[in-house]
Amino acid sequence: MADDYTTEPRATGNRSTVPVSTTFQDYISSQWAERTEGKPRPGEQGPFAAARRKRISAMHPGKRLIVPAGGAKTRSNDTDYAYRANSAFAHLTGWGSDSVPDSVLVMEPTADGHDSTLYFRKAAGRDSTEFYANPEIGEFWTGRRPSLAHVAYDLGLQTADLEGFSAVLDSTDADTLIVREADRDLTDQVDGRRLLAADTEALETDADAELARDLSELRLVKDDYEVHQMRLAVAATKQGFDDVIADRPAILAHSRGERLVEGTFNRRARAEGNAVGYDTIAASGDHACVLHWTRNDGQVVPGDLILIDAGIELDSLYTADITRTLPVSGTFSEVQRRVYEAVREAADAAFAIVRPGIRFHEIHEAAMAVIAQKTAEWGLLPVTAEESLQPEQQYHRRYMVHGTSHHVGIDVHDCAQARRDLYLDGVLEPGMVFTIEPGLYFQPDDLTVPEELRGIGVRIEDNILVTASGAENLSIGIPRTADDVEAWLKA
Repeated sequence: MADDYTTEPRATGNRSTVPVSTTFQDYISSQWAERTEGKPRPGEQGPFAAARRKRISAMHPGKRLIVPAGGAKTRSNDTDYAYRANSAFAHLTGWGSDSVPDSVLVMEPTADGHDSTLYFRKAAGRDSTEFYANPEIGEFWTGRRPSLAHVAYDLGLQTADLEGFSAVLDSTDADTLIVREADRDLTDQVDGRRLLAADTEALETDADAELARDLSELRLVKDDYEVHQMRLAVAATKQGFDDVIADRPAILAHSRGERLVEGTFNRRARAEGNAVGYDTIAASGDHACVLHWTRNDGQVVPGDLILIDAGIELDSLYTADITRTLPVSGTFSEVQRRVYEAVREAADAAFAIVRPGIRFHEIHEAAMAVIAQKTAEWGLLPVTAEESLQPEQQYHRRYMVHGTSHHVGIDVHDCAQARRDLYLDGVLEPGMVFTIEPGLYFQPDDLTVPEELRGIGVRIEDNILVTASGAENLSIGIPRTADDVEAWLKA
């Protein structure tokens, strides 16, 4: 990429409608009615995003902070994936699914903090060729972009045309930090200027890593807006599960019924929000023993269980992350019920200890104590449950190799760059939101388990909010006991 961030975006030659005559250009640029955007309204997210910027400002005084939204990502040739802005950018600006690709938040240091400006590519006028001739960003191709004034009012944030961002890059008034993974091309430009200014070949990026870490840790405790968005995301996800259950006849009739599960859920995600928060797992039969089964090309057969791990991402970009395991025929067999209720018991044991002041890893330990107990009771372990729980043994983990919890929010695995002592070993605080998701997975070829268990995979996953006095299961309204699941399927 050229060393100019405002370089014209790519345009595919065989799709471009660059005019071959001035007659065409004059004609397509004329006789357009005057348009208005409608009266802008301040969004509820603005004050919360401003408070987040204030917190990150205090952590990096005197530093210019660059947080890119990122550009579109190529799927194949000139076809892009659906656009989603970088999570740190969305968190600090409040700009969600309607954000403009290649936008950049700049926090310029001042004597008492930072001044923030959101740079994005403003709409081209009808006197330009862009609006009809550029298939990447032209209005005829991708739709209208909002005005600078409209976005500024909506977000409560100063805006500027992206053309002015080059001057920021060239400025040497302050040390610059950047969220490196958000936009690799822009990061390369920042790095190039750093090397020139320092006249060295050694590139120092530790301060960038600290910024990314701090932005990740900033999301460990959700504010009121974020908690509300999580409630809405869970409610929408419940609708998605209801849709799948209602669509069972078509799902059962299709040779790739898992794909229909995925499609039915994704339809609700597009109707109620932006998209799914991650690739839907629709794992029927022994596919449920594959933890991240997203191929979803199998048949859904009566008598089997189907594990559905899915979440709807709202236009705010906050996502739920829920798993339910359902008996395809509507009723659990005795063996399926035994495994299912063991997993639920593990989930309930983990939830029971959640309160401010405990360590995050204690949640996993509470769940694993039940998993060890159950697998020992069933004769699957060569030692007692107590012995298996010792760090040097862990036989029970053969049947549940993953962790029990992870933070969830604007990323499905939120706060992933936070330090261990604030995440895994961190102390729970009110406002934290995370999953509890124990499981048992008996591989179809596992000779350590009796044949009746082989091919059964069960996971139950809920989204948990830490409160001042304990915890709230945000997804408690999605049936989770064996009896309630059967009643749900019969409704």
